[in-house]
Amino acid sequence: MEDSSEINIRIPGKTQSYPITVERGIIAQVGPRLDVVLPGATRRVLAVSNAKVFALYGRAVMASLDRSRFTASSWLMGDGERFKSWRTLEQAITAFGGAGLERPDAVIALGGGVVGDLTGLAAELYLRGIALVQIPTTLLAQIDSSVGGKTGINIPAGKNLVGTFHHPVTVLIDPDTLRTLPPRELTAGWCEAVKQAAVADRRLFLRTQRLLESGSDGLEAEDLARIIADQCALKAKIVAGDARESWDRTDSRSRRILNFGHTVGHALETATSYRRFRHGEAVGVGMLVAGEIAKNIGILPTDELELLRSAILLAGRLPRTRDLDPADILALVKRDKKSVGGSLKWILLERVGRARIVDGREIPPAAVRAALRTVLYESN
Repeated sequence: MEDSSEINIRIPGKTQSYPITVERGIIAQVGPRLDVVLPGATRRVLAVSNAKVFALYGRAVMASLDRSRFTASSWLMGDGERFKSWRTLEQAITAFGGAGLERPDAVIALGGGVVGDLTGLAAELYLRGIALVQIPTTLLAQIDSSVGGKTGINIPAGKNLVGTFHHPVTVLIDPDTLRTLPPRELTAGWCEAVKQAAVADRRLFLRTQRLLESGSDGLEAEDLARIIADQCALKAKIVAGDARESWDRTDSRSRRILNFGHTVGHALETATSYRRFRHGEAVGVGMLVAGEIAKNIGILPTDELELLRSAILLAGRLPRTRDLDPADILALVKRDKKSVGGSLKWILLERVGRARIVDGREIPPAAVRAALRTVLYESN
């Protein structure tokens, strides 16, 4: 297995790009890495994390920053999706001010997608934008939320309804951090890996499936780091072609295809108050529903649906859904933030590796209800 891979992601409409580096042990080399990408005036850095992650990796990160003569401090937020809130956002921005951060300074998001999303939004708002460094420690964050510049918090009306785009100056990915993840976090990450490949890269999908077949969690696979790098490269390519997820694009390379499984997934998270599902787990269920819808309306062959389903099952056991009311989930789906003119745009598959954006008005409501019943009641 290669020890290091680097991808450069271009920010569309601008001359800048930033590196995504996948390397074992890089978490202990944060200081020297930031010396390369941050301006010389940057000497003050604040790391945002949560107690669990900081206990595992905070000492190594802070020691590396200290050796590189940064003035480093930390601030810890709560652990869990429910902490992506206005209150936590205000607390983070207050912490930035308390640390004395100025325009040339930087913040580090050390943790999973919750930490990354909230820290990114706070970094965009504080002083109208300061530098952000992403150090994702979960598989889902490594291949998805740390790449592409999306930030956000949740509000009662739904998930990620408040946010902006704020690209990091660099993303540092250490595959060794995955060894400390609980099984459910790995399941969430592998569901996201299945999703990304399913919408745009059949070969990567099959490679990811083979990796999952090679072991119970994929961590011992020889090409783990390469798969992570290739997943990042795939997302970077899609993002480069549609940086701000244009609402009027319906082609198969729109950034919106990355929302495959998210329509129902976000509804499941909202319906259960962000306490039952990890994000990737909810996306896993959402993909199964989207697959059923595509089969029901005749655009996805049954054998392709079975291929998708087998990969999702390899990712790990998903939370129970039999107690959820399909009507409640459907009501939340209709409030999805991706609706345009009151019509929801569904991301469906024509085959594994090729997505299609379908206007909700073209899908019979009965096909959606049937898919929800099949997956919620029969899949677990």
